[in-house]
Amino acid sequence: MPGPTAGSPAPGGKARTLAHTYRRFGEVDAAGTSPLYERVAVALSESDAALRAIGTAPARRRHPRVILAALHDLALAGRAPALAAAHAAADADAAARAAIDTLLRMTDSVVATAARRRTRSDETGRCGVLYPAVAEAARRVGADAVGLIDVGCSAGLNLNVDRVGITYSDGTSLGDPSSPVRLSPSIVGDRPVPALAMPDVVARIGVDLDPFDVTDADDARWLRACLWPDQPERIARLDAEMALAATAPPLLLRGDAVEVLPEAIAAVPADALPVVTTTWALSVFPPESRLRFLHRLHEAAVGRAVAWVSVEGVGVAPTVPTFGDRRASGHSVIGLTVFHHSTLHAEALGRCWSRGRLLAWLADR
Repeated sequence: MPGPTAGSPAPGGKARTLAHTYRRFGEVDAAGTSPLYERVAVALSESDAALRAIGTAPARRRHPRVILAALHDLALAGRAPALAAAHAAADADAAARAAIDTLLRMTDSVVATAARRRTRSDETGRCGVLYPAVAEAARRVGADAVGLIDVGCSAGLNLNVDRVGITYSDGTSLGDPSSPVRLSPSIVGDRPVPALAMPDVVARIGVDLDPFDVTDADDARWLRACLWPDQPERIARLDAEMALAATAPPLLLRGDAVEVLPEAIAAVPADALPVVTTTWALSVFPPESRLRFLHRLHEAAVGRAVAWVSVEGVGVAPTVPTFGDRRASGHSVIGLTVFHHSTLHAEALGRCWSRGRLLAWLADR
């Protein structure tokens, strides 16, 4: 395994920091979840040559998730066959050797991809949280149809929330029971999720600074590359989700959410309720931009009702109550804010954990 060689200069402070980042990613983040990436990340942390190559990437693009995804993208594209074979075999030692070899041979390609692409987490597992919240928004407004607007949508997979089959751990079923995409969220506590059907979805609109088109081969490959190669169930589910999305591609609007929201809301038919959804999207906004986002929604509701379903960390979504929970408490709050006739009503519907895999519904009917 490549590593420090006799007589080589001692790594500087930046190299030591980078080595620590990769070792920690392997031993903490990937441990118990991805044995393959656990081994690869630790191997990269021990190779001076690999760390120097990673160090040529822009500072914010050196994170293990980004570099590993860029390497995975090369493997999926057929440009790193040894790495692809090690991934397919889930051979962690072979993957570590191949990852370092690929990084050293194709540094420019890895760095270019890392600099250009953002890592994604587009799986529709969060739909188990979104479905009952969107249905509740429509019920409270009395809407017979909704137009979905997903902010930070990436590839717009959340916009298929009504086309996914969801079976909760208490036996409640929502969505399309014949869907090729199936979710099984767990219920926390003894209060069931309301068995309320979502009305017709008449518009699907995604808003993102850099939206991804699942019908584009390069974009689809990158989404796969962001998943860890020894997690075949997640990969199979993403493939099914992208195939489902490709049958009804959403309208994707590129730009800053605060600026693009009026256009997105105007694209929803007048007889449908615009439901804006954010799932851990506002956390990247500075506090003043979160308030501008709220005000933009309020402005758009002058002539019609608008709903906002937020799934954000405690205290991230303005005006949404937090149940008295502390910030950074390890879970997120499911919020529903309805704007109507220049009034605003915000409520917390529940809590969720693990990106929507666990859900506690707490709202009264």
